[in-house]
Amino acid sequence: MKTHEERGNHMQINDKEREELLNELNDLSDEEINRKPSDNEWSIQQILEHLYLMEGGITQTIAHQLATGEEKKVADKPIELSVNRSTKVQAPPFAVPTEDFRSLAELQTKLLQSHEALRKFVHQSRAADLEKKAYPHPVFGDLNLKQWIPFIAYHEMRHTEQLKEVKDKLGLTHS
Repeated sequence: MKTHEERGNHMQINDKEREELLNELNDLSDEEINRKPSDNEWSIQQILEHLYLMEGGITQTIAHQLATGEEKKVADKPIELSVNRSTKVQAPPFAVPTEDFRSLAELQTKLLQSHEALRKFVHQSRAADLEKKAYPHPVFGDLNLKQWIPFIAYHEMRHTEQLKEVKDKLGLTHS
């Protein structure tokens, strides 16, 4: 059986990426994060809302699948390709952000809560059990539940790049 420390290693890429994301928010005001670069682009607030909704939704889904899903062995998929933003992907309905004004503090709290829920799930789960079950991804097809964990980080990397672009477009990049 894996120790807590070994299980925690499944979170390394997620923790590193979350730190990168949060570092991009330094010195931004509530007004700045709620401003959209154009009508058809997301604000920083919407990117952050999308990320905590995705992380929370995926965590709930894989926890449910681990508890109730049938065993299904699937090969690892190239989830690191998620970072490539030249391929546009529609956000699933549960993770489409609102137009609501939100404070940076509220968003940071929601991101912390979704990340802690993922961490708790990872610590309570055995990698071998996660590898035995799968859940479909709209682009990659069936992913084993263990791969869904780093997928969250790669998805976040994609949106951290988007967030940097939004900051540039809004003139919020501090040298």
